[in-house]
Amino acid sequence: MKKICVLGGGAIGSCVSASLTDAGLDVILVDQWADHINKIRRDGLSVTTKEGEKNTKVSAYHMSDLAKLQPQFDLILMAVKAYDTQWVSKFASVYLKDKGVFVGLQNAYNDDLNAEMVGRENVIGAVVELSCEIFNPGFVQRNTVPSGTWFAVGELNGEITSRLKEVQKIMLNVGKCDLTDNIYGAKWTKLIANSMTCPFSSLNLKNWEAVKLPGMFDFSVGVGRESFKVGKALGYMIEPLFGLTNEDIGNAGEDAAELVMKKMVKDVGPNARTHAAQDHIKGRRSEIEFINGRVSKEGRKLGISTPYNDAVVEIAKMTHSGKIDLDPSNINILFKKLEELIRD
Repeated sequence: MKKICVLGGGAIGSCVSASLTDAGLDVILVDQWADHINKIRRDGLSVTTKEGEKNTKVSAYHMSDLAKLQPQFDLILMAVKAYDTQWVSKFASVYLKDKGVFVGLQNAYNDDLNAEMVGRENVIGAVVELSCEIFNPGFVQRNTVPSGTWFAVGELNGEITSRLKEVQKIMLNVGKCDLTDNIYGAKWTKLIANSMTCPFSSLNLKNWEAVKLPGMFDFSVGVGRESFKVGKALGYMIEPLFGLTNEDIGNAGEDAAELVMKKMVKDVGPNARTHAAQDHIKGRRSEIEFINGRVSKEGRKLGISTPYNDAVVEIAKMTHSGKIDLDPSNINILFKKLEELIRD
């Protein structure tokens, strides 16, 4: 996999492209945010962590550049929002070699959609724990340093292949990277983790601030327990993510959601905001409908009640539509919505 493209220059894509460039790999970053690409071309990409700031001369291109360049990539790492999955993966398919590998470094449950656009034989699934933020062109705040960053990659059919090991080797330049023969279970486990932080998104607070609000931690655990229950009913074997072990998860029993929540908040550090919170601050659409909304959707199919996740989705809709502003007092609206859903 000599020629690599990171498709999507948001916070995660930028961090990945910087790390791979620093490792000396042949990688380009491609994005539709013109100001960001132009800033990187002119001044490099600056990534700030608790260890300091580093500027990397990343090769950056506009999406429109590829039509003229007509490159062919051995590996495409796509880092875009869940709602952009299908059109971007279809766009990418033109520039992927016949036996090239496509990996979605995304939240939510998109691998089957990627497979429809790119070809199932070309897709490898991935789970990402990399907390980072971007608000200004050319500048990224990376909350988890490489030693605290974690990935898992897996073939959709569960096999451990040579190409999977090669992807792992590449991703080790960005953070820790495990192989899994249970990528669907691993993806659902990450969805559970994401679902528990999405309730913070309308509060205009960082994670550690939100989780300290009265009742917020218990609410988030309630979200996670619903998500665990739905995943189990779907037949997904829960994976021990974030450096936890099977023994940790097994010993936790019904408190597994609480264990994951505490570990995740600790790992991302004091400066982190959820991905959905960042989107709301920017006035952009969040991925909550693809995370908590996915739990609610599958729950309805299975006849499983999911009032906690339903409440999160409803508050996100209110935020998107402008009915409520970002404010810590929205926790009261969240709790009230939960009461209404339980009562109904």
